[in-house]
Amino acid sequence: MQGQRCDDRTILEIGGADRVDFLQGLVTNDVAGLKDGLVYAALLTPQGKYMADFFLVPWQDVILLDVKTDLAQMLGQRLAMYKLRAKVTITPSDVPVSRGLGPVPATAFADPRHPDLGWRHYGEIALDPVEIDWDRLRIAACVPETGVELTAETYILEAGFERLHGVDFRKGCYVGQEISARMKHKAELRKGLAVVEIDGAAPIGTEITANGKAAGVLYTQAEGRAIAYLRFDRATGEMTAENATLRLNQA
Repeated sequence: MQGQRCDDRTILEIGGADRVDFLQGLVTNDVAGLKDGLVYAALLTPQGKYMADFFLVPWQDVILLDVKTDLAQMLGQRLAMYKLRAKVTITPSDVPVSRGLGPVPATAFADPRHPDLGWRHYGEIALDPVEIDWDRLRIAACVPETGVELTAETYILEAGFERLHGVDFRKGCYVGQEISARMKHKAELRKGLAVVEIDGAAPIGTEITANGKAAGVLYTQAEGRAIAYLRFDRATGEMTAENATLRLNQA
């Protein structure tokens, strides 16, 4: 099986009789979706801004939480803060994570964010290591990455979480839900992530300008495309980021 071990991920086991209700009241997506496979979700601040994104995984008599290692300690502490008297346990796990492309192995799960992102596997699996340009794939699908496009200033709807199946507007309350719902019912978003064509390159975080005005921020780049956070009213025609030239991808 061709794939890669994900050495930058940490697994937390969420156990206890109240684990489903506990998570349901905190995260952006409907935990009931675990019956169908992985659930992609986020934990927000009470002000509706991003704290962490992760996958929830159905696993024996617990729920696994698959998160970027950089955020694992903070997320574990925040979940523990919300636990109060709930019958919930939160413990680190050594379950390995792998991912790959092509047909989904019988013991793996399709990545719920986009079909082009392949599958994720939890537990031991025999892998034939292969190089995969994940940045190129996620740029094409406009999928943000933890710690790059997804930061403490991110609103998840501007990051495309509805399109990425990371938020459910029918599940009821969760932390930060009021702000997300208010943004959902706007006529349209005025800012957000988009794919741009790019000639040249510039560091991640470089300001994008259009007609001399700030128009956004440049993020991940690969093979003439990039993800950018844009003000859509200014992202028309040619834009610049340092010495790079950008155009909104119309595909």
